[in-house]
Amino acid sequence: MWEMPTATRIIVLNTTKVGDRSLVVQALSRDLGRRSFIVSAGGRMGGALWQPLSVLDCEVLENPKSDLWRLHGVSAVYPLAGMRGDVGRSAVCMFMAEVLYRAVREGAEPGLYDWCERSILTLDALSGQYANYHLRWLLELCSAMGFTPSLEDLAPFAEEHLQDMAVLLGPYEGALLLPLTGKARGEIAGALLDYLSAHLEYRLNIRSLAVLGELF
Repeated sequence: MWEMPTATRIIVLNTTKVGDRSLVVQALSRDLGRRSFIVSAGGRMGGALWQPLSVLDCEVLENPKSDLWRLHGVSAVYPLAGMRGDVGRSAVCMFMAEVLYRAVREGAEPGLYDWCERSILTLDALSGQYANYHLRWLLELCSAMGFTPSLEDLAPFAEEHLQDMAVLLGPYEGALLLPLTGKARGEIAGALLDYLSAHLEYRLNIRSLAVLGELF
C-alpha cells in the first residue's frame, strides 16, 4: 500500500526506460539523498523534463514493498536554457551527471544536494570561459563529499600538472581562465577522477570525459 505523498526536490542523474510509458529515475534528492524512483513518462513527461541535471519539484509516494518509490506532480524548477542551448555546456552537464551517478552512493549526503544545485545554476549562467569548469567542479565535489583536497594530496596523481592544479585550487576566476591545452585538460580531469576513485575505493569509469576531450 502506498503511503501519503511527500513533497521534495530532485536532481536527475540518469534514466532508464521501462516498457512504453515508465522511467526508472536515478536522482539526488534534497530530503532523501541518492535514490531510485519510478515515474509514468508519457508525453511531456518523457522528454526534456528528464534530461541530466534537471532540477524538479515533485511528490514522492513511498511503497513499503519496493525500493522504487513513485514520483507524481513533477515540474521543472529552472529552465536551464543556458545549458540546454549550448553544445559545450550540455557536454559538461552530461559529464557532471555521470560523475554524480557513479560516485554518490544511496542515502543522504548532508549538504551535497544544495551544493549540486548551486553548481548547476553556475554552469547555466556562465557566458564566457567554461572549458575548465568541470575541473574546478571535480575539486569542489571532493570537498562536498567530505575529503577536501590539498595540493599535497593531489601530488601523487598530478604528475607534470601540479602547478596547474594549484591554480585550479585557487581563486575561482583564475581557475576558469587558466590556459590549458585540450590534452592537458583531459589529463588533469583523469588525475582528479583517479583521486576521487582512491577515496571512494572503486574505479570511476566516466565515458563522457571523451566527449569533453573532443570539444575542449
